[in-house]
Amino acid sequence: MSNKNKIIEAFNENLRVIYRKAVDADAALNKLQASGKGKFNTIFGEGSGFDANSKRFGPYVEELAGDVAVLLEADEDEFTAKIPVVVKKLETLLSTLEQFKHSVK
Repeated sequence: MSNKNKIIEAFNENLRVIYRKAVDADAALNKLQASGKGKFNTIFGEGSGFDANSKRFGPYVEELAGDVAVLLEADEDEFTAKIPVVVKKLETLLSTLEQFKHSVK
């Protein structure tokens, strides 16, 4: 397996973890907002690295999954250039999901 494939597989493993956490977090957000709490416009603001604007984590996970999918077809230069962007989004999502999980308890 090439380094490129190993990196993409690692991203996909992280995406699976993020997806499960995002589903749980979105369910918790639905409950909070149904009870009149959780009044905010978006999870991530400008400068977060995400193009999506949402009150739920799902669209951010979809954006990240799309970024990883693009890496499959990328040439070496594009692949190398996009890795830091994907890593930043991955780290941002994981850390925010963890913070959210602890704040909801």
